[in-house]
Amino acid sequence: MPLDPRAFLEAPALSALPGIRHAFFTRQGGVSEGIHASLNGGLGSNDGPANVSENRRRMCGHLGVAEDSLVSLYQVHSPEVVVVEAPLSLADRPKADAMVTRVPGLALGIATADCGPILFADAAGGLVGAAHAGWKGALTGVIEATIGAMERLGAARGRIVAVLGPTIAQAAYEVGPDFIARFHAEAPGFERFLGSGRRPGYAQFDLPGFILARLAEAGIGGATALDRCTYSEPERFYSYRRTTHRGEPDYGRLISAVCLAG
Repeated sequence: MPLDPRAFLEAPALSALPGIRHAFFTRQGGVSEGIHASLNGGLGSNDGPANVSENRRRMCGHLGVAEDSLVSLYQVHSPEVVVVEAPLSLADRPKADAMVTRVPGLALGIATADCGPILFADAAGGLVGAAHAGWKGALTGVIEATIGAMERLGAARGRIVAVLGPTIAQAAYEVGPDFIARFHAEAPGFERFLGSGRRPGYAQFDLPGFILARLAEAGIGGATALDRCTYSEPERFYSYRRTTHRGEPDYGRLISAVCLAG
């Protein structure tokens, strides 16, 4: 049965590439209930494992890959990248925040709930990549590391297309003095992404803008964003920050995935 059309978003920049399949899955079209409703793909959530498995099975069906071929990582907000050559079991997930592959039929699935999911493709080179870019990962080099890993497998930087999926927007992302101090120290020249705060000593951080700037600086073939805010669209997206503000005990995870057609 086809997945509910509300259950995914696609990016024109990736849809136009031959041999590339992708989806930025929303929270709709699954079987989970309550605060996890409904297409929760988070292996680390407190949702029932059977629900998560069924939701991920539906994602695999939409992408046209085998049910065990949606690969996920144990994400730790790092710049670490792994090369994926086969499906991974839950117990074998490496601690990393990006992955690349040249194996058809393997879907690289990044889990997010405010952080930036970035899908990469070099269609001519037969390579795809996916990265989880929260502020820590974007600051410490996960974007550049992903591009470098693709190049080592044979990608050409100028051919790589990247798309940033649903991410928390600046209006919803307040940061405090410690964040501001670290950002000034480690990202000189990017202070423009720290907007005026609503409280003294605080700022509104433009995470999507920062990610797009790092992608542009990397000199790839093209980088775009879906311009969708996870926090402000509760009916479409999970949001860690919204869950925190509501005092809820857990939250679902969105899956953004890309693969080479088998």
